[in-house]
Amino acid sequence: MRRFTLWCSAIALAFSTTVSAKDFTVVTTVKPLNLIVQELVEGVTTSESILPPGTSPHDYALRPSDVKKIQDADLVIWVGPELERFLTKLLTDKENSLAITLSHSVDFRHYDHDEVIDHGDHKHSHDGIDPHLWLGPKQAIQAANVITSALVKHDPLHKNEYEANLSQFTAEVEEAILALENKLKPVANHGYFVFHDGYGYFEEQFGLNNLGHFTVEPDRRPGAKTLISIRRTLQDQQASCVFSEPQFSPSVINSVINGTEVKIGTLDPMATNIAEGKGGYVQFLEELGESFSKCLK
Repeated sequence: MRRFTLWCSAIALAFSTTVSAKDFTVVTTVKPLNLIVQELVEGVTTSESILPPGTSPHDYALRPSDVKKIQDADLVIWVGPELERFLTKLLTDKENSLAITLSHSVDFRHYDHDEVIDHGDHKHSHDGIDPHLWLGPKQAIQAANVITSALVKHDPLHKNEYEANLSQFTAEVEEAILALENKLKPVANHGYFVFHDGYGYFEEQFGLNNLGHFTVEPDRRPGAKTLISIRRTLQDQQASCVFSEPQFSPSVINSVINGTEVKIGTLDPMATNIAEGKGGYVQFLEELGESFSKCLK
């Protein structure tokens, strides 16, 4: 009888573990964040991002299907209200959600509190945390530690798997950092402009020479003063490249570089064309580095 009881207990434990692995659902917001989370849940479960690839989180509107995914998830991982403002009401005080910007374990970059951007019809003061943490390899590793702690808290049966995945992810990103340092060092002093001010983590990590940006937030059109200032800098041959983004119309950039010899490059901060799955985040870093290197040479 005792043997039968032990056998039943063993079957029940195995069944509960299987159910946990199958039923534990993780939802993220933007694809680049999901690339990190996918590495951490590898072999245990899967994670799904809410926003379609290439979609800007700055002006996204939730669909009913998005709300259902969030409500059904065991854990919702988002950057925080500084990026996904559309989630603030839905996720505030939600116990099974993780806002990474609320963590004190990530070295966040802060915008200049005194910076005022002219948008033509109004002026916009931009301050606070830079939420584009996935563009900083060091910050991605720090965020991965925070995410792993949340995974272990909500799914303790797979603590060993999550921590092993974190260790492997950390090693792979650190290896990618060394390779990118060698790749970008020859062009580190070459000046350039970016479409919007979102690459600070990557630029600081690799010592790149950003001369300025067209706009602070992608959904805000740059003002005339900003465009005149950029064009004057381009005419003075201080910049060798201007970077656009695939999500936004390049018409403004084309008009500014017209008549100059400045090259146009493309940076994809939302990892639009990166295949999801194992190694996706490192591939994202490598392609970003290649984009900088190719245009700045």
